[in-house]
Formats: sequence, C-alpha cells, structure tokens
Amino acid sequence: MIDSMHGALVDLAHVRIDGWAPLMLTIAAVVAIVSWIVCRRRRVVGVVAVAMTIAACVAQLNANVLGYPTAAAALGHPPATLPAAEKVIEADIPGVVSGFRARPASIYLPPAYSVDTHAPLPVLVLLTGQPGHVVDWLQGGHLARTMDTYAAAHDGLAPVVVVADGLGDTEANPMCMDSDLGNAFTYLSVDVPAWAKSHLQVSEDPHSWAIGGYSYGGTCALQAAVLAPTVYPTFLDISGEDEPRRGTRAESVTAAFGDDSEASEKRFDAVAPLEVMAKREFPSTAGAFLAGSEDGEFRPQVLRAYDRAVASGMDAHYRELPGGHSMDVWAPALEVEVDWLSSRMGLTD
Repeated sequence: MIDSMHGALVDLAHVRIDGWAPLMLTIAAVVAIVSWIVCRRRRVVGVVAVAMTIAACVAQLNANVLGYPTAAAALGHPPATLPAAEKVIEADIPGVVSGFRARPASIYLPPAYSVDTHAPLPVLVLLTGQPGHVVDWLQGGHLARTMDTYAAAHDGLAPVVVVADGLGDTEANPMCMDSDLGNAFTYLSVDVPAWAKSHLQVSEDPHSWAIGGYSYGGTCALQAAVLAPTVYPTFLDISGEDEPRRGTRAESVTAAFGDDSEASEKRFDAVAPLEVMAKREFPSTAGAFLAGSEDGEFRPQVLRAYDRAVASGMDAHYRELPGGHSMDVWAPALEVEVDWLSSRMGLTD
C-alpha cells in the first residue's frame, strides 16, 4: 500500500497542471472526509486521501500563483513534457542600424524552449565560412544533432543558436567589418543581438552570449570578440585567419577603404584583431581556438591569434583535431567545445 501511494504521488508530480485541479481538490476532500468517518481504523486510506488533497492544493496554488509548468519542475526535477528533439526556424533579421542586407538566419531552439515557463536561455551566434550559407552549419556541420545530444544530457537545456549571415551573399566577403563593402560588424554586434532579445525568450545578460564560427566565421568571431567584448565576451575561433583578408593586405585595405594609403591602413589596423589585442587587454574575455592538425595554411594563423590572445590577458585555450581545412574538423570542434561554451554562458556550473 505504501509503495502504491508513493507511485501515485510520483505520477501526480509529473501531471500537467491545468483546469482539473479544482475538481480533484473537491473529490479528494470528499474521499478524505468519508474515509475518515467510515473507516477510522483504516488509517492508510485516510493518509492516501489526505496526500491527494495536499497534492491538489499544491497544484491549485501553483497554477494560480507560482506558475511552474509541472509539479515536477516545481520540485526541481526535469519536466516530463519536454519534446525529444530540436526545433529549427528561419527568420529575417533586418539590418536596422547597419543597413547590412543579410540573408535569413537559421535558429536552433532547444527542447527546453518549448516549455511554457522557462528561464531566458543563453545565445550562441554562429557564422559560416566563405563562400557559405547559414544552412552549412545545419547540414555538413550537424548543428542540430550536436545540440540535441547536449540537451539530452542536460534535461533539455541548451543554448539558443542563431546561425547568422555574416556575408550577405554566398560569394561575398565583407571581411566582417564596417567598410565600403557593408557594415557587417555592426550587423552582427548590434542588429542581431537586438533582434534576438526582442523576438526570442533569451537572456539579456552579456555573460550569456557567445559568438563562433569556422574559417571566415572564425576570423569574424575573433573580430567581434575584440571589437565588442561587452556584447560577446566568449568566442569560438575554428580555423580562422589571423586577420581579415581579400587577397594581399594591400588588396584587402583597398577593398575596404578605397585605397591602400597610410590613412586607410590605419583604419584597417583599428579593426584587425591581432593589432587590437596588441594594444588592449581583455581579462574578461574567454576564447577557444581550434584547428586541424593537417591544415598547413590556417593552423599557423590560429596559433598566432591564440598566442596574441593569451598575451592580451584572455582566458584562452587551443586544441587541434585530426584533419585539414574542412567540415571534418569544424563539426567535431563544436561538439568538443559545447560543454565549455555552455559553462561560460552560465547554463551549467
């Protein structure tokens, strides 16, 4: 009888709280009174009825006052109603401030996002390589699978992931800066966060935000982290370059600012991450640098960026994965760093 009563209470704890609570309260009260009068010696029945009454009272109180989605959630247990997999949506994020014309973003919403009542979730902004499209993270990058695996091990919790367009077009290369090529930096550091905070149930605490990417996206993530450290205090640089590039340095400067004069080069240096880290300290920023062990072109650049980040006071770490400059490195890189990212963003201890 005691085991049966315990099982019934456990079941009650996972029942959705809605309009049946008043009815249950009435029935349980009647059962308690009748069982107490008729079966005074059968105290177990009375205990069960009293327990049901208490459970119903808690349910009613919660539904009208506390607002937990289930009694299990109120007791600190994971909700039993979490969906099993992710939800990916597409959304236009306009360049309200930047004027940057971006393609629609893909947004991963973890299982916990579907729960009626949940705390604002952290946000990871991800960027692709160049040429590229946001769907690259979902297809070859296995984003949903990686995040679902993490969520399954953390009671449905995972960051909301906004795969934003930092290019404007598949073949475009605005070098993730504000220049004659478009205001890509302002788009990613102002427009994207503002849109997410107003359209999604996500945290507004900057400590809960991170940015990451591979190749062009890795370079861009490092740039955003050093130029907007209060927006993105955490970053993931996978196989990125040590500075923005469109050909040679002179060609890059000219593409961005019209010529390769000394004035234009100074403007370029002001947004080049290694130059910025050489002049500023970043004790509140943390970054992960990853590269393929066989990536002869980008691995040395990632190492240079990592060394400069450490010298600037960042909490940085470096990791190599088997492979070259491909998704064989980029997809696993997110898998191995998602725990660290989530911890930095306050999702886990």
